[in-house]
Amino acid sequence: MDLLILAAGMGSRFGGLKQIEPVDPRGNFIIDYSIYDAKKAGFDRVIFLIKEENRKIFEETVGKRVAGQIEVAYAYQKLEVIPEGYVLPKDRVKPLGTAQAIYCCKDVIKDDFLIINSDDFYGYDAFRVAAEFLRSIKGESGKYGNVAFFAKNTLTKNGSVKRGVLASDKDHNMTELVESKLEWRGDDIYGCPLEGGEMVKLDHNALVSMNMFCFSKDIIDRIEEGYVPFLEANKDNLGSCEYLIPTVVDELIKKGEVSCKVLSTTAVWHGVTYREDKDEVVNSLRELVKAGEYPADRF
Repeated sequence: MDLLILAAGMGSRFGGLKQIEPVDPRGNFIIDYSIYDAKKAGFDRVIFLIKEENRKIFEETVGKRVAGQIEVAYAYQKLEVIPEGYVLPKDRVKPLGTAQAIYCCKDVIKDDFLIINSDDFYGYDAFRVAAEFLRSIKGESGKYGNVAFFAKNTLTKNGSVKRGVLASDKDHNMTELVESKLEWRGDDIYGCPLEGGEMVKLDHNALVSMNMFCFSKDIIDRIEEGYVPFLEANKDNLGSCEYLIPTVVDELIKKGEVSCKVLSTTAVWHGVTYREDKDEVVNSLRELVKAGEYPADRF
């Protein structure tokens, strides 16, 4: 099974390349914890999706450390990976979104795969759940999964975050994913769709997506099929639009073309959405090491 780590983002809110920011005294990054957990769960290959200009710094930091533990490959998210006949504005710098990110890996992905964000700590149970699902589908087309977290386990006290609020049927098949803004208000959780609407109170145990999707390889063909329609729908907004995998999956589900299991986990997210989050991440990981969930030395 492949682990695809999406690491081409600019980290604008954090203020730099947060993917390579040490989070413990041994110099490990959040990526190191993710790879450790993924390998333990049974993943045997990791693909770093990065900007080409960051290849050297990734190789010299994360890459060379993990190369002896798990097979490593690299892919690049480039704005020019776009259907013929379309051109993005010359001043666009921001990547085109997570669906395009996966498409940029079409020649590198070899197996069923899991995608994760580089700057999110997901916890071992989340990788265990993902690995069990991928083993169960054995490459079957149109059978996807989303590792779903309890909302209370995914928030920061330092501001709002983007999460996909999930709805599912009695068989745990996703019926809707609404990209939303969530935040703490005292001891309560409030959220509203990114497309607009009133802030409403959410149950602490509402299930949300952390962009941790399990896919068979056919998702790449489906992304390609939807690329031109996406660009046509956004032809007046090519400077800022994003081709996002949650939106792709949601649309495919509503068309009845695929299914996506909601795979709940008790794992607790940690991440550096805002620079003020780092101390909390460092302290939490220190406690996990003390509890024996991670080795005391460098991975």
